[in-house]
Amino acid sequence: MAEVIFNKLEKVYSNGFKAVHGIDLTIADGEFMVIVGPSGCAKSTTLRMLAGLETISGGEVRIGDKLVNNLAPKSRGIAMVFQNYALYPHMTVRENLAFGLKLSKMPKEQINQQVDEAAKILELDELMDRLPRQLSGGQAQRVAVGRAIVKKPDVFLFDEPLSNLDAKLRASMRIRISDLHKQLKRSGKPATTVYVTHDQTEAMTMGDRICVMKLGHIMQVDTPDNLYHYPKNMFVAGFIGAPEMNIKSSKLIEKEGRLYLTLGDETLPLNDRLQAKAAGYQGQDIFFGVRPEFVSLSDEPTAGDYVTGEMVRVENMGHEFFVYLKVADYELTCRIPSDEAKPMIEKGLNRKVYFTFDMNKCHLFDAKTEQNISL
Repeated sequence: MAEVIFNKLEKVYSNGFKAVHGIDLTIADGEFMVIVGPSGCAKSTTLRMLAGLETISGGEVRIGDKLVNNLAPKSRGIAMVFQNYALYPHMTVRENLAFGLKLSKMPKEQINQQVDEAAKILELDELMDRLPRQLSGGQAQRVAVGRAIVKKPDVFLFDEPLSNLDAKLRASMRIRISDLHKQLKRSGKPATTVYVTHDQTEAMTMGDRICVMKLGHIMQVDTPDNLYHYPKNMFVAGFIGAPEMNIKSSKLIEKEGRLYLTLGDETLPLNDRLQAKAAGYQGQDIFFGVRPEFVSLSDEPTAGDYVTGEMVRVENMGHEFFVYLKVADYELTCRIPSDEAKPMIEKGLNRKVYFTFDMNKCHLFDAKTEQNISL
């Protein structure tokens, strides 16, 4: 059990490239923290500095009450699961699980006990005498996770562990790893977990909190719900969510004492909440953002304010449709339940439709700083 703290953590390579820019992050004892971001954001580099596999250029890493900057990986109380399973091909599942414990000179009886416990948790009992080549990808990854469990570490580290699995196995392993964390918590033996991925589905479904990174900077650390509904900046707003948030350039204009969003040649009035948040931005370029499920679509003009667009494309997802609208010089995505979308879609594409936004769910972003000014 251990809290993990990054204090002004930096990574600078010998060629002068700065990969990690003085980040601060506290991961609570027993928390499941997911670090997510696109390729090149330094999420794996950050994890490897925590593990002791990358040297630290500046700042501190603490695990519990220990400063671990200069400690060897084996002295940090961590266990790591990698993207490739890294199983010993000539050893059985049981031997793979036990190998690290044997190196630590643990008594044989204790090794057997901890290996059997891990095998039971991960349902590996019937695979214990198989070699890695006799395992499926999902089974091999469970063995890799089991090899971490048997060490009973203070901190579990996962570096994109599901990337090599197909979609169905990834979904299954997401559940298994999440359940493992909860099971260890219930048993009174929780381990802090730091999980790195580029897959936002993994991040949103697994993490107690999520740390979103971009180019070596932390963009936001928050719960999955808050990241989705209250993104602090345009990067988080656009990165989290599938389909992604509609984020479009606009201008705030004032008419008769109220602020309006421009959408091409048309305008929509801000509600009272956004009026107050955007005070002082009149006449300025901004970005507005709205998730596809908060765009309402109609064949006929609706009561109140609305904007017109052309329905140009649809994607049938079974239980819902993604409908794409051409508005001025950009495209908007709507997310509509099937029973509502089908009558409209049957009338054909490339025709005028009417839409509006749920202004309570809209976001406004400063065009210069890209910060969310509507929170």
